[in-house]
Amino acid sequence: MITSFQDTLKSLQERFNIQQVNITYSTMATKNQVLVVEDEAVIRSALRRLLERHNFEVSEAGTVKESLENFDVDNFDVIISDLRLPGAPGTDLIKATSTPVVIMTSYSSIRSAIDSIQMGAVDYIAKPFEHKELIDTISKVIQEYAFSRSIEQSDTEQDALPIEGMIGSCPHMQELFRRIKKVALTDSTVLINGESGTGKELVARAMHRLSNRQQQEMISVNCAAIPENLIESELFGHEKGAFTGAMATRTGLVEAANSSTLFLDEIGELPLEAQARLLRVLQENEIRKVGSVQSRKVDVRLVAATHRDLKQLVADGHFREDLYYRINVMTLLIPPLRERGEDILELADAILQRTCHRLKTPQLDFTSGASKAIACYHWPGNVRELENAIERAVVLAESNEIGEELLAIDLEARMQVNEQTPDIEIMDASQSAAEELSLEDYFQRFVLKHQHSMNETQLAQKLGISRKCLWERRQRFGIPRKKKQPQ
Repeated sequence: MITSFQDTLKSLQERFNIQQVNITYSTMATKNQVLVVEDEAVIRSALRRLLERHNFEVSEAGTVKESLENFDVDNFDVIISDLRLPGAPGTDLIKATSTPVVIMTSYSSIRSAIDSIQMGAVDYIAKPFEHKELIDTISKVIQEYAFSRSIEQSDTEQDALPIEGMIGSCPHMQELFRRIKKVALTDSTVLINGESGTGKELVARAMHRLSNRQQQEMISVNCAAIPENLIESELFGHEKGAFTGAMATRTGLVEAANSSTLFLDEIGELPLEAQARLLRVLQENEIRKVGSVQSRKVDVRLVAATHRDLKQLVADGHFREDLYYRINVMTLLIPPLRERGEDILELADAILQRTCHRLKTPQLDFTSGASKAIACYHWPGNVRELENAIERAVVLAESNEIGEELLAIDLEARMQVNEQTPDIEIMDASQSAAEELSLEDYFQRFVLKHQHSMNETQLAQKLGISRKCLWERRQRFGIPRKKKQPQ
């Protein structure tokens, strides 16, 4: 069994390109967390002594209810539970946690043990059991589970890697990267939502590069930039003489995107007549040129984008409801710059370096004041506004540093407080002025002051961030929430 597992480990390492997985049968040098759930105190104590002699760290509970109330069961490496317990059977733990559960049962209940396996238990141990059998079973379960988790973690990390040409390490962007990689592999229609300047076309191009259509050029159309009387001709083409000025037959942009990706930016600006034609493309995979009586099949993957509320446009009669549901198959939401935390400074540094290279100027740096101004400003124009501000500063710079005055940021707007949390204390009266307090200092002081009187949800709401973001900042600043320790 050991040789077989090690061979499997080696083959999976090669398959998933995992450089090192610290899992071997000698890992008993590190204590593994085991929860024993058994209502008979004598058996429970005997199990504890046996497991501790083999370097396991053991916690105990008498019932399923006691286990869930006293411990975070997801923090254990394995749970050993008797099948028959007062109140609820041991199999109820299978549904309550992702931790592997090993069921103990008597020889007379082998049928029940098999049923437990079918319910999700990873293995079972028949009573009375041999000591070596129990230790071998628990060791095997822990190691195989640890290995599968390392594989899942590796896959998750790969999914969360930044997209080429895009920067972002905040939770919102990590989730966006994962979705882009998954959606890109399909031919599903995608709707990208986001404020102006957030980079919707950048996301569309990233999906195209990762798709099986990458060999063809992506066709991009800004629906708001084409005159209403010409948009049907531009998109679907026209026959010679179809209207005044149609001196020759013209191929439309939809047909030009055959076997490729068609990106329609600001689709909310598309006239109703053009919406009806686009609907036919999506439903029948065919187009008909203006002035033609013949249709032609096309294979086009549509990616649409808008900063407007399409549902409201549908309610107002400015957007077809049937088209809305056709394009709203997969939705990607790009967060505004003000919700991306420290991504702002990372973006600013990358944009500064790129701008200096493009304008052929010496490499410049931001002063601490400029960095603070960038981090505190609301950025209503998002990345586009940030790029414009930095380019202006590079052009005007007369030294090797860019100060906040060159960015021309509205100093009053940059210190805006979240409208939903007007009662947040900026700082104590004994502290210096609010302008001198960095965002990092403010976060740490606020959390340390209020974490004993507020739960995590309340803290996150007061700070205007998600619970996940709160947890990540706690880890970064070294102020993790203290958890209840196993008894």
